[in-house]
Amino acid sequence: MAQENKKTDIEADFLQLARTALSGRTQDVQVVLRRAAKRYQPLVPQFAEALTMLLHELPSPASPLRRQAEVPLPVDLDSRLHLMRVEPEPALDHEPVFATDLEASLRQIVGERRNPQALARAGLDPTRAALFLGPPGVGKTMAARWVARELKRPLLILDLAAVMSSLLGRTGSNLRHVLEYAKTIDCVLLLDELDAIAKRRDDRGEIGELKRLVTVLIQQIDDWPTSGVLLGATNHPDLLDPAIWRRFELHVEFPLPDRDGIERFIAGTLAPYFPATKEWSAVLAVAFAGRSFSDVERDLSAARRSAALSNTPLEEQLAGILAHKSLSRARRIELAASLVDQGMLSQRKARELTGVARDTIRSHTAPRVTKTHRKNGRDRP
Repeated sequence: MAQENKKTDIEADFLQLARTALSGRTQDVQVVLRRAAKRYQPLVPQFAEALTMLLHELPSPASPLRRQAEVPLPVDLDSRLHLMRVEPEPALDHEPVFATDLEASLRQIVGERRNPQALARAGLDPTRAALFLGPPGVGKTMAARWVARELKRPLLILDLAAVMSSLLGRTGSNLRHVLEYAKTIDCVLLLDELDAIAKRRDDRGEIGELKRLVTVLIQQIDDWPTSGVLLGATNHPDLLDPAIWRRFELHVEFPLPDRDGIERFIAGTLAPYFPATKEWSAVLAVAFAGRSFSDVERDLSAARRSAALSNTPLEEQLAGILAHKSLSRARRIELAASLVDQGMLSQRKARELTGVARDTIRSHTAPRVTKTHRKNGRDRP
């Protein structure tokens, strides 16, 4: 009886493989073969392992730009504009700054792709889909770019807020076209602003067509091949449909950066252009505490532009950031004390910049030790 069941399973699997292969969808053939390798692992482990190795050794398809002549990038039927951005060779202006747990999750994604054989021997596949969660400007898109760069794959970015068509029925088609295209390429696909269409289906305020988009997205994620890397990003995780949550195997939290992270980010951003980066990055990190990376980068870029156009030292423009009136009194006191302790400004200049009285600055700065005091064995200011 067991032999008959085994024969029936083999026949069913072979028919499914033949049917899928004849449809011309290579990525679906790979899905069928992966499932077969898992199914037959207990029965014929050598065959299953050989099949798995064959799938992992499959030559990578051509890059998106080389394929454009034969498979054009998907476009919106109304606007005729491309539905996604393509970065064939993702590059970063400077190395990103990741929190410890965040970096561990990203390195796990990369490590699984670099060593799929170890997972295959354990009967596992690499993580297919990861969800990036966090407020705007904390580095979700940069992290996707970093993953693609580390894996040496092109990055495809689909902004789901932008793909929404004025005719909602076409949005589902747009979504299908993009994901079907991405499945044929060895790439990293980022679904940005995921909450734009993946909202909870029990929300009575949403119309039926938007709810059907969630179903389309679920089907496409389920059909995503393990050879690709699918990333979703959202600023509003509370809006996502529970079924969407379950489709993403890995959830990666992107917190607002702490002061040390901001300091390292500022140093990395200014280092190529500014010799006094070390001193200023420590002080600026105080001013930017609680802000996102994109806020920091925007203000630093504005300071550099102003310095270039006015032909003035960058220090003057950076000082303007420190003098921002929205800073709390406690933050301004901390800034003034840091500026004096670092030897960057006198107490008088720090008072002019921050509006903090010199007596207050003096009470918050480290006592200075003079030669006379050291000689007498006293450490008085």
